[in-house]
Amino acid sequence: MNKEYMDECCGGACGCDHNENNDKETAEQSDCCCGACSPKIGQAAPKFNTEAYHEEQVKKISLTDYKGKWVILFFYPADFTFVCPTELGDLADHYEEIKALNAEVLSVSTDTIFVHKAWHNESETIKKIKFPMVADPTSKITRSYGVMIEEEGLALRGTFIIDPEGNLKTIEIHYNGIGRSSKELLRKLQAAQFVHKYGDQVCPANWEPGSDTLKPGLDLVGKI
Repeated sequence: MNKEYMDECCGGACGCDHNENNDKETAEQSDCCCGACSPKIGQAAPKFNTEAYHEEQVKKISLTDYKGKWVILFFYPADFTFVCPTELGDLADHYEEIKALNAEVLSVSTDTIFVHKAWHNESETIKKIKFPMVADPTSKITRSYGVMIEEEGLALRGTFIIDPEGNLKTIEIHYNGIGRSSKELLRKLQAAQFVHKYGDQVCPANWEPGSDTLKPGLDLVGKI
């Protein structure tokens, strides 16, 4: 086994089929979720099958349901909290813009479906949400994306943009006291889509759709 991976591996405590002779690729195939196999940019996003509260119903969903679409996985610590509803409300306000870009939002917490429903019924802010609210009470999804706080049983504020082929394009993880901006998330989604389409160009700082991009090459060296 690769030494670097072995040093990170939990030895099966995460519930995967650990074997000392397994390599990292084998562990990934057996749903390792201890963080040793945390997803990396450009790699396939960890797949999952679970339930979500959506349109006042409990629905079975899978990441593979969204093949051909962009996906924003939006992890947050817990329902009935403080920063979380401000983030989710902000995301709800930008949801139609995100959908217009052939993208879906999946919010994820370690709460149950029933807590999602209760929060949706109680909070005027959360009532605005039209995207699926994924339930991860076993924390398997949260661990597989490397955003689990084991001591608290909660997720970090992790945001993952996944391309239509199922590969990770952006990863952002915040300290839980810092809320995220959906406007900036929308900008990053647009930048990721541009670079995905035009692979020979890159988006500079603060790029917005319609702004100039850069085409890396020797002719640009030292001129920016």
